[in-house]
Amino acid sequence: MESVRLIDEWPVDNAATAVVAADGSVAGRHGDTARKFRLASVSKPLTAYAALIAVEEGVVELDTPAGPEGSTVRHLLAHTSGLAFDAHKAMAAPGTRRLYSNAGFEQLADALAEHSGIPFAQYQAEALFAPLGMASTALDGSPASGAVSTVDDLAAFAAELQAPKLLDPATVAEATDVVFPGLSGVLPGFGHQKPNDWGLGFEIRDHKSPHWTGAHSSPRTFGHFGQSGTFLWVDPDAGAACVALTDRAFGPWAAEVWPPYTDAVLAELGA
Repeated sequence: MESVRLIDEWPVDNAATAVVAADGSVAGRHGDTARKFRLASVSKPLTAYAALIAVEEGVVELDTPAGPEGSTVRHLLAHTSGLAFDAHKAMAAPGTRRLYSNAGFEQLADALAEHSGIPFAQYQAEALFAPLGMASTALDGSPASGAVSTVDDLAAFAAELQAPKLLDPATVAEATDVVFPGLSGVLPGFGHQKPNDWGLGFEIRDHKSPHWTGAHSSPRTFGHFGQSGTFLWVDPDAGAACVALTDRAFGPWAAEVWPPYTDAVLAELGA
Protein backbone atom coordinates (compact mmCIF):
# COMPACT_ATOMS: atom_id res chain seq x y z
CA MET A 1 0.00 0.00 0.00
CA GLU A 2 1.28 3.44 -0.94
CA SER A 3 -0.91 5.34 1.52
CA VAL A 4 1.08 4.06 4.52
CA ARG A 5 4.02 6.19 3.38
CA LEU A 6 2.09 9.30 4.35
CA ILE A 7 3.39 8.88 7.91
CA ASP A 8 6.77 10.11 6.59
CA GLU A 9 5.14 13.56 6.35
CA TRP A 10 4.00 13.61 9.97
CA PRO A 11 5.83 16.07 12.28
CA VAL A 12 7.21 13.32 14.51
CA ASP A 13 10.63 11.80 15.08
CA ASN A 14 9.52 8.19 14.81
CA ALA A 15 6.34 6.61 13.48
CA ALA A 16 5.26 3.18 12.31
CA THR A 17 1.99 1.90 10.90
CA ALA A 18 0.23 -1.17 9.57
CA VAL A 19 -3.05 -1.89 7.84
CA VAL A 20 -4.59 -5.27 8.69
CA ALA A 21 -7.20 -6.95 6.52
CA ALA A 22 -10.22 -8.77 7.94
CA ASP A 23 -8.52 -12.12 7.31
CA GLY A 24 -5.59 -11.09 9.52
CA SER A 25 -3.13 -10.47 6.72
CA VAL A 26 -1.08 -7.28 6.76
CA ALA A 27 -2.13 -5.27 3.71
CA GLY A 28 0.55 -2.64 4.25
CA ARG A 29 3.15 -1.50 6.73
CA HIS A 30 5.70 1.28 7.00
CA GLY A 31 8.30 2.37 9.51
CA ASP A 32 9.99 0.33 12.21
CA THR A 33 7.06 -1.90 13.11
CA ALA A 34 9.16 -3.74 15.73
CA ARG A 35 9.97 -0.54 17.63
CA LYS A 36 8.43 -0.30 21.09
CA PHE A 37 6.24 2.73 21.75
CA ARG A 38 4.28 3.84 24.79
CA LEU A 39 0.59 3.36 24.00
CA ALA A 40 -1.01 5.75 26.51
CA SER A 41 -4.78 5.21 26.25
CA VAL A 42 -4.49 2.64 23.48
CA SER A 43 -3.77 0.53 26.56
CA LYS A 44 -7.50 0.63 27.34
CA PRO A 45 -8.70 -1.71 24.56
CA LEU A 46 -6.07 -4.22 25.69
CA THR A 47 -7.30 -3.94 29.28
CA ALA A 48 -10.90 -4.23 28.09
CA TYR A 49 -10.16 -7.33 26.06
CA ALA A 50 -8.54 -9.02 29.04
CA ALA A 51 -11.61 -8.11 31.08
CA LEU A 52 -13.89 -9.67 28.47
CA ILE A 53 -11.78 -12.84 28.55
CA ALA A 54 -12.26 -12.84 32.32
CA VAL A 55 -16.02 -12.56 31.79
CA GLU A 56 -16.05 -15.54 29.44
CA GLU A 57 -13.88 -17.51 31.86
CA GLY A 58 -16.36 -16.83 34.66
CA VAL A 59 -14.01 -14.72 36.77
CA VAL A 60 -16.56 -11.90 36.78
CA GLU A 61 -19.76 -10.98 35.00
CA LEU A 62 -20.49 -7.70 33.27
CA ASP A 63 -22.98 -6.98 36.05
CA THR A 64 -20.54 -7.80 38.86
CA PRO A 65 -20.34 -4.79 41.21
CA ALA A 66 -17.07 -2.89 40.72
CA GLY A 67 -16.01 0.69 41.24
CA PRO A 68 -18.15 3.20 43.13
CA GLU A 69 -21.46 2.24 44.74
CA GLY A 70 -23.99 1.12 42.14
CA SER A 71 -21.35 0.64 39.45
CA THR A 72 -20.53 -2.62 37.66
CA VAL A 73 -17.83 -4.02 35.40
CA ARG A 74 -20.02 -2.92 32.47
CA HIS A 75 -20.16 0.67 33.76
CA LEU A 76 -16.39 0.83 34.20
CA LEU A 77 -15.75 -0.50 30.68
CA ALA A 78 -18.22 1.96 29.15
CA HIS A 79 -17.00 5.06 31.06
CA THR A 80 -20.35 5.38 32.80
CA SER A 81 -19.34 4.55 36.38
CA GLY A 82 -19.44 8.24 37.31
CA LEU A 83 -15.78 8.29 38.33
CA ALA A 84 -13.70 11.37 37.59
CA PHE A 85 -11.08 11.48 34.83
CA ASP A 86 -8.03 10.79 36.98
CA ALA A 87 -9.36 10.96 40.55
CA HIS A 88 -10.89 8.01 42.36
CA LYS A 89 -14.02 9.93 43.32
CA ALA A 90 -17.56 9.75 41.98
CA MET A 91 -18.79 12.74 40.02
CA ALA A 92 -22.15 11.32 38.90
CA ALA A 93 -24.45 8.38 39.50
CA PRO A 94 -23.57 5.26 37.47
CA GLY A 95 -25.21 5.12 34.05
CA THR A 96 -26.16 8.80 33.89
CA ARG A 97 -23.17 10.42 32.16
CA ARG A 98 -20.31 9.42 29.88
CA LEU A 99 -17.32 10.51 31.95
CA TYR A 100 -14.10 9.30 30.36
CA SER A 101 -12.13 7.90 33.28
CA ASN A 102 -8.63 6.55 33.73
CA ALA A 103 -9.56 5.86 37.34
CA GLY A 104 -12.38 3.63 36.13
CA PHE A 105 -10.00 1.35 34.25
CA GLU A 106 -7.72 1.20 37.27
CA GLN A 107 -10.64 0.13 39.45
CA LEU A 108 -11.66 -2.37 36.76
CA ALA A 109 -8.22 -3.98 36.89
CA ASP A 110 -8.32 -3.99 40.69
CA ALA A 111 -11.67 -5.81 40.60
CA LEU A 112 -10.37 -8.40 38.14
CA ALA A 113 -7.31 -9.01 40.30
CA GLU A 114 -9.49 -9.39 43.38
CA HIS A 115 -11.84 -11.90 41.75
CA SER A 116 -9.14 -13.89 39.93
CA GLY A 117 -6.51 -13.86 42.68
CA ILE A 118 -3.93 -12.96 40.01
CA PRO A 119 -2.25 -9.56 39.52
CA PHE A 120 -3.93 -7.93 36.54
CA ALA A 121 -0.74 -7.48 34.48
CA GLN A 122 0.00 -11.20 34.87
CA TYR A 123 -3.55 -12.18 33.96
CA GLN A 124 -3.47 -9.98 30.88
CA ALA A 125 -0.10 -11.32 29.76
CA GLU A 126 -1.21 -14.93 30.13
CA ALA A 127 -4.74 -14.56 28.76
CA LEU A 128 -4.14 -12.10 25.91
CA PHE A 129 -0.56 -11.27 25.02
CA ALA A 130 0.87 -14.81 25.07
CA PRO A 131 -1.89 -16.48 22.99
CA LEU A 132 -1.61 -13.78 20.31
CA GLY A 133 2.19 -13.91 20.25
CA MET A 134 2.47 -10.31 21.46
CA ALA A 135 5.93 -10.89 22.94
CA SER A 136 6.94 -7.21 22.81
CA THR A 137 3.87 -5.97 24.68
CA ALA A 138 3.77 -5.39 28.42
CA LEU A 139 1.80 -3.44 30.98
CA ASP A 140 4.29 -1.60 33.17
CA GLY A 141 2.00 1.04 34.63
CA SER A 142 -1.64 1.97 34.87
CA PRO A 143 -4.04 -0.38 33.05
CA ALA A 144 -5.57 2.82 31.64
CA SER A 145 -2.40 4.08 30.01
CA GLY A 146 0.72 2.10 30.93
CA ALA A 147 1.18 -0.44 28.13
CA VAL A 148 4.14 -0.58 25.76
CA SER A 149 3.86 -2.34 22.42
CA THR A 150 4.85 -2.45 18.75
CA VAL A 151 2.93 -2.08 15.52
CA ASP A 152 3.60 -5.75 14.80
CA ASP A 153 2.04 -6.83 18.09
CA LEU A 154 -0.94 -4.51 17.71
CA ALA A 155 -1.46 -5.84 14.20
CA ALA A 156 -2.00 -9.25 15.80
CA PHE A 157 -4.51 -7.67 18.17
CA ALA A 158 -6.23 -5.92 15.26
CA ALA A 159 -6.55 -9.29 13.52
CA GLU A 160 -8.10 -10.76 16.69
CA LEU A 161 -10.63 -7.93 16.83
CA GLN A 162 -11.76 -8.71 13.30
CA ALA A 163 -11.79 -12.50 13.57
CA PRO A 164 -11.86 -13.38 17.29
CA LYS A 165 -10.24 -16.59 18.48
CA LEU A 166 -9.87 -15.78 22.18
CA LEU A 167 -13.47 -14.59 22.58
CA ASP A 168 -16.85 -15.56 21.21
CA PRO A 169 -17.51 -13.26 18.23
CA ALA A 170 -20.80 -12.30 19.88
CA THR A 171 -18.87 -10.93 22.86
CA VAL A 172 -16.72 -8.76 20.58
CA ALA A 173 -19.83 -7.61 18.72
CA GLU A 174 -21.39 -6.51 22.01
CA ALA A 175 -18.18 -4.76 23.07
CA THR A 176 -17.97 -2.81 19.82
CA ASP A 177 -21.60 -1.72 19.74
CA VAL A 178 -23.00 1.23 21.70
CA VAL A 179 -23.48 0.58 25.42
CA PHE A 180 -25.69 2.97 27.41
CA PRO A 181 -26.78 4.79 24.22
CA GLY A 182 -27.71 8.45 24.15
CA LEU A 183 -25.26 9.68 26.78
CA SER A 184 -23.30 12.81 25.97
CA GLY A 185 -19.81 13.60 27.16
CA VAL A 186 -16.37 14.91 26.25
CA LEU A 187 -14.18 13.00 23.82
CA PRO A 188 -10.69 13.98 25.05
CA GLY A 189 -8.99 16.23 22.52
CA PHE A 190 -12.12 16.64 20.40
CA GLY A 191 -14.59 18.34 22.73
CA HIS A 192 -18.16 17.67 23.76
CA GLN A 193 -20.00 15.04 21.73
CA LYS A 194 -23.74 14.43 21.81
CA PRO A 195 -24.07 11.54 21.90
CA ASN A 196 -20.63 10.35 22.98
CA ASP A 197 -20.98 6.70 22.02
CA TRP A 198 -18.78 3.98 23.47
CA GLY A 199 -18.83 0.23 23.63
CA LEU A 200 -17.08 -1.85 26.30
CA GLY A 201 -13.63 -0.29 26.26
CA PHE A 202 -13.84 0.79 22.63
CA GLU A 203 -14.82 4.21 21.34
CA ILE A 204 -17.49 4.10 18.61
CA ARG A 205 -17.14 6.47 15.64
CA ASP A 206 -20.87 6.83 14.94
CA HIS A 207 -21.44 10.38 13.59
CA LYS A 208 -19.09 12.28 15.89
CA SER A 209 -17.60 15.48 14.57
CA PRO A 210 -14.82 16.39 14.93
CA HIS A 211 -13.16 13.01 15.23
CA TRP A 212 -9.73 11.43 14.99
CA THR A 213 -10.72 8.90 12.28
CA GLY A 214 -11.53 9.86 8.69
CA ALA A 215 -14.41 11.66 7.07
CA HIS A 216 -15.06 8.43 5.18
CA SER A 217 -14.78 6.10 8.18
CA SER A 218 -18.00 4.16 8.63
CA PRO A 219 -20.18 4.90 11.68
CA ARG A 220 -19.41 1.37 12.89
CA THR A 221 -15.68 2.13 13.15
CA PHE A 222 -14.34 1.48 16.64
CA GLY A 223 -11.00 1.79 18.39
CA HIS A 224 -9.00 4.19 20.54
CA PHE A 225 -6.29 6.81 20.38
CA GLY A 226 -3.69 7.72 22.96
CA GLN A 227 -2.05 10.88 24.26
CA SER A 228 1.33 9.48 23.23
CA GLY A 229 0.38 10.01 19.57
CA THR A 230 -1.01 6.53 18.94
CA PHE A 231 -4.17 5.02 17.50
CA LEU A 232 -5.88 1.80 16.51
CA TRP A 233 -9.14 1.65 14.56
CA VAL A 234 -11.19 -1.13 13.04
CA ASP A 235 -13.68 -0.32 10.28
CA PRO A 236 -15.96 -3.35 9.82
CA ASP A 237 -17.50 -1.88 6.66
CA ALA A 238 -14.07 -1.52 5.07
CA GLY A 239 -12.99 -4.95 6.31
CA ALA A 240 -9.76 -3.56 7.70
CA ALA A 241 -7.97 -2.11 10.70
CA CYS A 242 -5.14 0.39 11.05
CA VAL A 243 -2.50 0.91 13.74
CA ALA A 244 -0.21 3.92 13.96
CA LEU A 245 2.30 4.58 16.75
CA THR A 246 4.49 7.65 17.22
CA ASP A 247 6.76 9.17 19.82
CA ARG A 248 5.16 12.63 19.87
CA ALA A 249 2.43 13.56 22.31
CA PHE A 250 -1.04 14.05 20.87
CA GLY A 251 -1.84 17.62 19.86
CA PRO A 252 -3.20 19.70 16.99
CA TRP A 253 -0.72 18.02 14.65
CA ALA A 254 -2.46 14.66 15.17
CA ALA A 255 -5.96 16.05 14.65
CA GLU A 256 -4.64 17.52 11.39
CA VAL A 257 -2.87 14.49 9.90
CA TRP A 258 -4.72 11.44 11.24
CA PRO A 259 -8.10 11.91 9.48
CA PRO A 260 -6.65 12.41 5.97
CA TYR A 261 -4.33 9.46 6.55
CA THR A 262 -7.28 7.28 7.46
CA ASP A 263 -9.19 8.49 4.41
CA ALA A 264 -6.20 7.73 2.17
CA VAL A 265 -5.98 4.19 3.58
CA LEU A 266 -9.71 3.65 3.07
CA ALA A 267 -9.56 5.02 -0.47
CA GLU A 268 -6.71 2.68 -1.40
CA LEU A 269 -8.48 -0.27 0.16
CA GLY A 270 -11.60 0.53 -1.87
CA ALA A 271 -9.76 1.17 -5.13
